[in-house]
Amino acid sequence: MTLKQLEAFYWAAKLGSFAIAADRLHVTQSSLSKRIAELETSLGAPLFDRSSQRAVLTDLGQRTVPLAHQMLSLSDSVKALVTAPEGLHGVCKFGISELGSLTWLPRFVATVRDTHPNLVLRPYVDLARQLERRVARGELDFAVSPGPSPDSDLQAEVMSKVRFSWMGSPARMGKRRTLRAEDFERHPVITMTEDSGLTRAFDAWAAAQKLQVQRILACNSLMAITGLTVAGIGISFLPTDYMGAWVQQGSLVELVSNPPLPTLNYCFLTRRDDTRGMPQTLRDLVRDAVDFSGGLPARPLRQTT
Repeated sequence: MTLKQLEAFYWAAKLGSFAIAADRLHVTQSSLSKRIAELETSLGAPLFDRSSQRAVLTDLGQRTVPLAHQMLSLSDSVKALVTAPEGLHGVCKFGISELGSLTWLPRFVATVRDTHPNLVLRPYVDLARQLERRVARGELDFAVSPGPSPDSDLQAEVMSKVRFSWMGSPARMGKRRTLRAEDFERHPVITMTEDSGLTRAFDAWAAAQKLQVQRILACNSLMAITGLTVAGIGISFLPTDYMGAWVQQGSLVELVSNPPLPTLNYCFLTRRDDTRGMPQTLRDLVRDAVDFSGGLPARPLRQTT
């Protein structure tokens, strides 16, 4: 019995897929299957029932999962006692929101490149719910997105708080800077799609105020929503600090609502059973890099006439 065999078995069992487990461990599916078969041979009993199209855990397999987790956790604890001079290595797949990719992602990548040159980063930009699903399935090592997640398999640690404000074009709003309840019936609202953590927060806010909101469209791109808002198509809720360049240029105006929009927590999401050192090390680097107010220079859009 080896730790590699236990690792192959554990992740195949927890992720429910030999293919996803192999990808997570950066081995071929045939290598992963061989390790599990070797473990079954050493135990003298099958851990998976392979009689159907999809392998399912046997009774022994179910009882072995928590023990395998304990052994892997102990292995990670021993490894954590020694800091390898070459740092982290291998491949890290992680998720990030569009706002994060526009602000602190370049700073994070540069830091990882300097401190862990042998680690290959593969960022995936998507909406919160999609990132949560991919972390839960084991397809991503971690994600930084609006949270916390309702998924009980995930644990979330707040990295930063981001303030959002209602915004509109000067042509649409005129001199009005305060939104009243009736304004949400008169002005179309441009929102992110339902998989967005921001949309979830907005829906809860609107429901609490019993607002009747006229939505004109939902879009999965923050920058596309910004362009539509600048063009006067409707009003939208956007990150206050990051949109400062648009406001200063006069392409957008910040609007006041009572009560204000909720501040959104951006969280570092991992599986609760993931005890590897890599996500924990990168979590600390993410915390140092996170700053949603700056990053890539914002390029204000010109208002169309």
